[in-house]
Order: sequence, then C-alpha cells, then structure tokens
Amino acid sequence: MQHLVTGPGAGEPGAGEPGSEEYSLAERAYRALRDRLVMLEIRPGAPVHEEQLAQSLGVGRTPVREALKRLQHERLITAYPRRGTFATEVNITDLAHISEVRLELEPLAAARAARRATAADRAVLTALRRELDEAAPGRPDAELMHLDLTVHRALYAAAHNPYLEDTLVRHGNLATRIWCLFLDRLPAMAGHVAEHGPLIDAVVAGEPERAARLARGHVEGFERAIRAVI
Repeated sequence: MQHLVTGPGAGEPGAGEPGSEEYSLAERAYRALRDRLVMLEIRPGAPVHEEQLAQSLGVGRTPVREALKRLQHERLITAYPRRGTFATEVNITDLAHISEVRLELEPLAAARAARRATAADRAVLTALRRELDEAAPGRPDAELMHLDLTVHRALYAAAHNPYLEDTLVRHGNLATRIWCLFLDRLPAMAGHVAEHGPLIDAVVAGEPERAARLARGHVEGFERAIRAVI
C-alpha cells in the first residue's frame, strides 16, 4: 500500500488537475523521489539533477520539477541560486524539534484514528498487522523501514484529518531520515517495527486512550534510541 500524501504543491498552477496525466506523473515522481530521500537512497548533501531523475523515473522534466517544489517545501531538498539543488543534510539537532511536534500529534492522530477509522481503514490496518506478524527478524532493514512508513501513513490516513495527516507525514519523513542515518548502530529494526502491532490493535478495536498512550510511547522510544547512539 502506498498512500497518497496530500500537501502543499499538489494543487499549484502547472501541477495539472487531479485525474489528468500530468498530475499523475507529477504525483508518481513526487512519491518515488520522496521515499528515495527519506530512505537516504539519495544521500544527504547529494546533488539532485532534474534530467537524471526524469530519466531514472521514466517521466518528463516537468513532473520532476513539480515534485521538487513539494519536496523543497517539505525540507527534503534545498535549492541554492547558481549552485543547484541538493538533498537536505540530516541535522541531529533537529531531533528535539521534530520529536516535540510528534509527541503532541502522534497520540492525537492515533486517538482520532481509533474513533474515526472506517471499515476500509480497519481492513488495511488488519492486513498490515498480519504483515507485521510475518516480518521475520532477518528481513532486510530497508524492507522493514518501508513497512514502518506504510503503517504510520495508514494510521494518519485513518484519522481523517488531512491537515493533521500532512503535518505528521512530513515530520515522520524527517524522523525516518534520522533513524536511517544511525541504522547500523540502532537496536534491531524488527523490534522497532513490531511496536506498531499493539497500536494497530488499539485503533482497530476503537480504543482511543490506549492508542494515544502507545503512540506516545513509540515516539519517546524512538528519541531515546537515537540519543543513546549519538
């Protein structure tokens, strides 16, 4: 599952209308580039070339340009006049700021999801719960990171608040970049991802207080783990 992330830039002039070919290509380029940047497949500080990206994605330069506008707003790339565009550096000093936002909003989103999740949302979350149970400890970290992102995005979507979802997706992406930077020094990724199981159970069962408590504990554990290795 890959959830459509709403956000600034999606409706900008030149981005095309929803349903149009231009819009779908820009959205496809955005999602692909976003996850490459989040997973550090494009390394922090690396140059970002429109033409090379367009070729690798099989799209024109216009969809890539529209995607880059959104990614710059989301602090995943930085453009410098006369120098070019680069993947944003991962600054560990941002951890406290990102965690401060997530500690307030992750529990809120989890509680809202527990109250508002539709039958379709619960079906998606239940399927992800099964995938978590089947995630063997030996599964590659990159696959587990993608699963982690998918679970988070599904939970945010189930809260049915597009503004809350947009904010958490952006901050979750930035937090994931920090995690990826220290991945080889952190505890086993399988254990981190497995923490989502009880949270999904609480949301599917419609237990907002428990969902909020588990979401807060997950964010607190994330920050503790990072600080233990820096």
